[in-house]
Amino acid sequence: MSKQDSHFFNIFSVVLGILIAIAIGIFAFARSVGLPFDEARKAEDSVIVAEVAARTAPVGREAVAGSDNSALAIVATANAEAAAAPAALPKNGEETFKAVCSACHGAGLAGAPKAGDHAAWAPRIAQGKPVLYDHALKGFTSEAGAMPAKGGRSDLPDALVKEAVDYMVKLGQ
Repeated sequence: MSKQDSHFFNIFSVVLGILIAIAIGIFAFARSVGLPFDEARKAEDSVIVAEVAARTAPVGREAVAGSDNSALAIVATANAEAAAAPAALPKNGEETFKAVCSACHGAGLAGAPKAGDHAAWAPRIAQGKPVLYDHALKGFTSEAGAMPAKGGRSDLPDALVKEAVDYMVKLGQ
């Protein structure tokens, strides 16, 4: 091996050693800076693990004859009671529009004419309110899009749906 080769190998080894030392130093610094965040993450992990366990728990369990099945008793929870409670009905056409209709008619989704768009509402208003009521109550499908019956909220009384149609017609005039 020539003198130049050995000199290059020595310099290369020193540079490589310095780079490895710098990388180890940066790693140690990052670990020391990130330690408080690691502690916080560990505290959150227990909550996350509990939530995941609750979501992935078996849906049903089986009772076995001759065994103690008391652990299988149905227990009503606050979430189940809240989920079983029906959504409150809006009080008038404007509230119905804001709670139900604006989901599509606010952004123009699924071919729905935007509330207040005079050009889009003019041909619909020209058909007459009975047609608009019928489309809102029973649903309607055309090339432009689809209108689900009662805006997808089947628990709405017909009178509230008609009030919402009147409100949107007023906005579209």
